[in-house]
Amino acid sequence: MSDKNYLNWPFLTPQHRELALSLDAWASRTISQQHDKDVDAACRRLVAQLGEAGWLKYAIGGTAYGAAGDAIDTRAVCLIRETLARHSGLADFAFAMQGLGSGAITLFGSEANKQQYLTRVGAGDAIAAFALSEPDAGSDVAAMQCAARQEGDHYLLNGEKTWISNGGIADLYVVFARTGEAPGARGISAFIVDAGLPGFEIAERIDVIAPHPLARLKFTDCRVPADHRLGDAGQGFKVAMATLDIFRTSVAAAALGFARRALDEALRHTTTRKMFGQTLADFQLTQAKLAQMATGIDAAALLTYRAAWQRDQGERITKEAAMAKLTATETAQQVIDAAVQMFGGLGVVSEQPVERLYREIRSLRIYEGATEVQQLIIARELLRDTASAAASNG
Repeated sequence: MSDKNYLNWPFLTPQHRELALSLDAWASRTISQQHDKDVDAACRRLVAQLGEAGWLKYAIGGTAYGAAGDAIDTRAVCLIRETLARHSGLADFAFAMQGLGSGAITLFGSEANKQQYLTRVGAGDAIAAFALSEPDAGSDVAAMQCAARQEGDHYLLNGEKTWISNGGIADLYVVFARTGEAPGARGISAFIVDAGLPGFEIAERIDVIAPHPLARLKFTDCRVPADHRLGDAGQGFKVAMATLDIFRTSVAAAALGFARRALDEALRHTTTRKMFGQTLADFQLTQAKLAQMATGIDAAALLTYRAAWQRDQGERITKEAAMAKLTATETAQQVIDAAVQMFGGLGVVSEQPVERLYREIRSLRIYEGATEVQQLIIARELLRDTASAAASNG
């Protein structure tokens, strides 16, 4: 059982603690560690289970649509992702994508959009996806080529998206396309695109080391109703960044869940594995590594829940979220690698917990802003603050 002392930190309320403990108990009873080989079916089942149990109501905003609150509680989202990740990477994925895929609707959707989509997403009756990346436009959103041209009360959407999580199983996609109001990132708009629209196809399914639904999308004169645009024309970059700001901190929380599970597995193994007349945990080298693992996890957790708390207070957390994601994902990679080493040959046997964690953590250091991008963000914010302070001082 993972250390739960962090639930008593002042960043969290008694309600947050109860949420984490209740979810942990539910996940222990409900979520299987071994998923079907059919990942699509497993993901659909997890979304349905999370919705039926009421956990997805924390992934959306607006009590009128079945959400837990009018605004998304960042700390609750982080606690849910951390807890689910400790039990199952695919369960964490299923929850996270319901939030990320519908977050732009929560923030920028019309009343009709919210009524049509959020209730279904929060109940687990509809699967959501977030389609931003392209073959030549990942971190560099301004390089986007997918385009939308307005014709009357519709937009014609043309182009491709790739690395789209839930691609192939989603019922709705929030798609970003160039509408040309201005050059670069300022000429992009966001749209809700229903699966199955004429001109929208799943061009390719993508297999990755930690299997989950992933695809390349293609649009050919796909007609999207104009009232499915989210926010004003040309506001797409703002829509994307506002959505990512909510969920970027939760990526750090998912990494914490993976790291805590790896430490649990390492402690269990090293305290029972006999070697040279003693246990593996009796060796000072093992003790030193365990200490590093635990300390790194706590440091990352402090950054993560600081950022989540600040956002829930209405503060701007661009730098803090970047620090949390960078530290938690890099630390989790180190912790999991150390756990695999402690398991020896068993650590690389397919579907062993630490082997699975080793595959699951790797993508978190890339998606929603790679580690190197987080470094640039942190430096940019520091330099901006320094320049502002210098200007204020004359």
